Amino acid sequence: IKWSSLESGACLFSAPVSPAFAYHCFYFGVWFFVRIPENNKTLDGMKRSSLKTCVRRSTGEVSCTPHLVYSVFIFLSQGRYEEALVQFEKSKDTDFQALYQLGVMHYDGLGTNKDPEKGVEYMKKILNSDSPEARHLRFAAAYNLGRARYEGYGVKRSTEEAERLWLIAADHGNPKASVKAQSTLGMLYSMPDLKDLKKAFFWHSEACGNGSLESQGALGVMYLYGQGVRRNTKAALECLKAAAERGNIYAQGHLVEYYYNRKFFSTAAAIAKRTTENDNIEMLATMTDCLPAYVAKGVAIAAFYLARCLHLGRGIEKDEAAAKKYYSKVSWEGAGADKIWKKYIGIPLPRGVTWVWSFPFSV
Repeated sequence: IKWSSLESGACLFSAPVSPAFAYHCFYFGVWFFVRIPENNKTLDGMKRSSLKTCVRRSTGEVSCTPHLVYSVFIFLSQGRYEEALVQFEKSKDTDFQALYQLGVMHYDGLGTNKDPEKGVEYMKKILNSDSPEARHLRFAAAYNLGRARYEGYGVKRSTEEAERLWLIAADHGNPKASVKAQSTLGMLYSMPDLKDLKKAFFWHSEACGNGSLESQGALGVMYLYGQGVRRNTKAALECLKAAAERGNIYAQGHLVEYYYNRKFFSTAAAIAKRTTENDNIEMLATMTDCLPAYVAKGVAIAAFYLARCLHLGRGIEKDEAAAKKYYSKVSWEGAGADKIWKKYIGIPLPRGVTWVWSFPFSV
């Protein structure tokens, strides 16, 4: 589990910067703005320039600390977490944004040993504070505390408490609140324990409207199968195609299945081939900010139908050796899996092989 520092702030650039620099700025949700003169195109250019680095305040005003804050930004962008930690420690009693970042670093073990209890303590201080200076951080803090509660990491596990915290963080779909919490609630209400597909559809709709790629794919699947909403193939395809184009692997997998079942084999095989080119689940999850479990399902769906196309020569030249390779990427298990395997593959499920049947199949 990794806590989110993405929603604690943002970085605005008036000129292009190196990809690594921009990535770290966004990834760590750095709590200050950096304004870059237009003639500076790289990090080296920034170092030579005379910059003012300003700490964002919830009132919209800024106060400038030209050297200290800029140095912390550089530490983070270069992965020098220990040095950044020292600077945040100096400011934690007077700056909630420094306290927030410290909470993330202690929880995730960035620049220090993992101390989830301390991370939880710092996030609670932010959530429970009445200070205007903490207001813009409360949603992100509530989201992180909800994750801790759900996982039981650094605090006692409680799904009910996680739900309560995520509802605070989601703030009725407020686009300025935690979009991650809105999407997470959509996932939560799809789980067996709290299953309420109408609520799931509501929260995925809110999150999708606020830019969530994960929820956009989930909405497509819900429309496609009529889960929590009346079945609507047109709306499903609009969501799935848009999410797939943005890199949602789960959406890509379901598009493959959709086209295969409607006998558009060439289209299914082409999408499946692109989807399965990279099977590094963790990297894909990081790149798309989607849950690894759903990325894995998307790859598995695509691999299965690509293997099916290769096995039977549908939409692509028949190649049984390649089909076996793609079948091997599908490691599934579940009730009735052996019957489904035999139905699709044409042979009994081999002894010792598990096959997880975790998505809808149709003949």
